[in-house]
This record gives sequence, C-alpha cells and structure tokens, in this order.
Amino acid sequence: MANYPSDPVSDPGRRRGTPNSSANRWLPPLDDRERHHGYDQYDAGGRYGSGGEKVTVTRAAAQRSREMGSKMYGLVHRAATADGADKSGLTALTWPVVANFAVDAAMAVALANTLFFAAATGESKSRVALYLLITIAPFAVIAPLIGPALDRLQHGRRVALAASFAFRTVLAVLLIANYDGATGSYPSWVLYPCALGMMVLSKSFSVLRSAVTPRVLPPSIDLVRVNSRLTTFGLLGGTMIGGGIAAAAEWGFQLFQMPGALYVVVAVTMAGGVLAMRIPKWVEVTEGEVPTTLSYRGDTGETRRQPDSAKARQPLGRNIIAALWGNCTVKVMVGFLFLYPAFVAKAHDASGWEQLRILGLIGAAAAIGNFTGNFTAARLELGHPAQLVVRCAVAVTAMALATALTGNLLVAAAATLITSAASAIAKASLDASLQDDLPEESRASAFGRSESLLQLAWVVGGATGVLIYTELWAGFTTITGLLILGLAQTVFSYRGESLVPGLGGNRPVLAAQQGVRADTAAVTLE
Repeated sequence: MANYPSDPVSDPGRRRGTPNSSANRWLPPLDDRERHHGYDQYDAGGRYGSGGEKVTVTRAAAQRSREMGSKMYGLVHRAATADGADKSGLTALTWPVVANFAVDAAMAVALANTLFFAAATGESKSRVALYLLITIAPFAVIAPLIGPALDRLQHGRRVALAASFAFRTVLAVLLIANYDGATGSYPSWVLYPCALGMMVLSKSFSVLRSAVTPRVLPPSIDLVRVNSRLTTFGLLGGTMIGGGIAAAAEWGFQLFQMPGALYVVVAVTMAGGVLAMRIPKWVEVTEGEVPTTLSYRGDTGETRRQPDSAKARQPLGRNIIAALWGNCTVKVMVGFLFLYPAFVAKAHDASGWEQLRILGLIGAAAAIGNFTGNFTAARLELGHPAQLVVRCAVAVTAMALATALTGNLLVAAAATLITSAASAIAKASLDASLQDDLPEESRASAFGRSESLLQLAWVVGGATGVLIYTELWAGFTTITGLLILGLAQTVFSYRGESLVPGLGGNRPVLAAQQGVRADTAAVTLE
C-alpha cells in the first residue's frame, strides 16, 4: 500500500477529520483502498506440473528465471510506486519519461555514423555548416517559443506528451523507408529534417514533463527528489537498457541490411504514446494558474498604474534568476561536451579503436558524473540553492579552463565528470528554488520556462562544439570564454546586480505578482 501521510493505516495518529488531505492541492481526494498488484506466486518447493513429476535441469532453470524475473519486477515496481507515487500519478509519468530517454539513446545509436560522424570530417566544412544550419539553428529559434506556448496550452497536456511520441514514430518510419541498406545511409533531404524534428520533439517532451511534474507530486516528498527519481529511472531504464537494446538491434539487423535501432525507436515511441495517455486526468487542471515572467520592472509608479485589464504575471525572484543563469552556464558546457568529442575523434583520422577510446572515456565520465550528481542531489540539504548553483558554475568553468591549458584527454574526461555531476546538482538546486520561492499556482509555468531556457543553452553549447576547430585546447579555450561570461552574470545576479538589464538579480528574493488574476477580476466585477 502506498505510504501516503493521509493513509490512516500507515499514520494511525493522524486526525480523523482530514483523512484525505494532501500537500498537493492539484491531487483529487485520496481514498484508503489498497491495491493488489498480483505478483506471481510460485510453489515454495519449486515443483511444477502434477504430483510427483520429476524436476529436470530445464525446469529448474525455468523456475529460477521466473523467480529472478519476479524479484526484478517487484523491485522496480516498489521503487516506482514508493512514497505514494502510484496514487499521485507520478508512477504513470515515470514510464513515458523512461521511454523518452530510450528514444533519445536509440536515435543516437541509429544516427551515430550517418549524422554525427559524417558531419565531423575535417575536410568537409560545408557539411559541418549544413549540419549546423539544419539541425541546430532552427531549434535555437524554436526553443524559446516552447515555454510561452505551454502557458497557452490550458488543456491537452497529456495529448501533447503523446503527440511528441506519435510524431517521432512517423519520422522514424520515414527514415526506415528511405534507408539505403547497401551504404547504410539516408538521403540528406530526409536525414537532416528528421534529425531536427526528433530533437525538437524530444526537447518539447522535456518541457512538457517539467510542467506536468508539479501536478503529480506526492505529498510526502518534494520536487527535488521527484525530479532526481525521474532522471535516475530515465538513465537506468532508458539510456542504459534502452540504448543497449538499440545497439544490439543495430548490430543484429546489419546482417539483413536493416536499421535495427530505428525499429526500436518505432516500438518505444508507440509504447510511449500509450503510456502518456495513462497519466491521470488531473494534470490537465489549470484553473488559477499564474504564468511566470523572466523580466522585472520593479515596484515603480509605472507598475502601479497598470490598467486593470493587465493579466497577472509572477516575476521570478533573485535566487531563481541566479540559479537559472548558473544552470544555463553549466548547460552550455553539457551541450558542448555532447558533440565536440565526436568531432575531435573523427577529424584526426583516428583508428576505430582510438575513436572508441576517446568517446568511451568521455561517455563513461559523463555517465558516472550524472549518476553521482543525482545521487548526491537527492541527499543534500538544499538550504541555500542559489549559492550551490554558483559553486557548480565555478567548478565547471575551472575545469574547462584546466582542459584549455593542458589540452589533455584525461583532463577533458575529468571536466566531463565534474560537469555532469554539477549539472545534476545545479538542476536540483534550481528545482528547490522554484518550489520554495514561488506560489504553487506559478510553479508549472516556471518549470516549463526554465526548461526551455536550459534547452536553449544546450543548443548554444552544441553549436559551439560543431563550429570550433577540432583541437582540444582550441575548443575548450572558446567554451571557457563563454562560461566566464555566464559565470560573471550568475555571480552578479546572486549579488543583486546584473550585466543584462531586466534579466538579472536586481529584484527582491520573493517578487510580488504583477497585474490582476482572472479569478480576482471576476469577483471584483460581481
């Protein structure tokens, strides 16, 4: 049974007058009915069949396999439903998140040689420019529009999540239909638009997920733990298991000259669309939401003379703005490290084993850092989240500078590890700031807008990794310059100042709402 604080069985001392209360006002009243999940039970003696039927080696192996499968299923099920996640709807959101991670990993496997590496040849600058123009630049225009569009999406967020999977199914089928088995490639007019579409839909899912998450928050845990849990499930079940299955399918289907990883993409996107529609309906409840705004005009006479018809907006406070700048700074480095090592490995005409060594070292460092960061963030006492974000940005900038000065692959791997860990910790700190410094009716909008900004920062870093000369010292020198600018704005914002007018920390820690809420205006008219 889910361990809800409102459950009289698990909390017998709770007052009977409020048996169904919850810290999350978006959740419907909770009942006390236990759910039976129907785990398979096996005979204690391990006997199958009738009476005295002899247990053979094959049957014993089958029994052991079933037992192990049942234990693994029970372990995963308990982890996914812990803290009342099954009743709040968090479990239902977890599986589409895992599917999204798996789709991203499978697409990386499917397009590794045809897109990332094909554009990385040192002598083909025109192809690099084409890759950047068609894949990165359009998303840089689209990303800032996702957050505001989400504010206007008052209903249908589950459908939007499912549609992000459905459209990716169509794109994957289009790629499969145009696959050339003899050369293992795709026509450019199909490959690049489909790659852009996959990227936009994946990032759109991330933004939508961030807006939906506060609606399925169990009352016994906070948003920081929830987001860390979703990321951990995504990395384990999606990136590692899903990516491994895609790699095995890609290798196996090569015997038949077929793109195996794309078939995995089709299967997972179809399942993801179905799972997204199983998210509870209460995530659609948007009554009383107040959109957030990044800008702040201050408590001036001009602000007070706003017309009565001005819609309510919730400016973000100083700590949130500082945390956003710091996270964007770290995210630039994450995007850079996602693409730049592949270009370095390919541009120097290294052997296959040398490329594998470079990418394997960077990839292993990123994975270890990500797990370490999420594990640490889930256990930290985030009493001063903005300060922690500043420290993460300082650490990432320092490691980038060290790599630029040494030009050493091992130092680059260490920088990747620190960056991945710092990214997870900084994101958890941003989540804590959003939860602590904003009213509940503005959190969904704030999560959506912040995720849009983080994705845009990733694009800036990825574009830098595509354009820069493929020498470690040159690439990391350039990215260090960008990080220093971001770090300076982060520190200024933390101190209540700004290098960018209107988008810095020259605002109160807790900013008051501006404008008039729709429900308040309705009461006034009456």
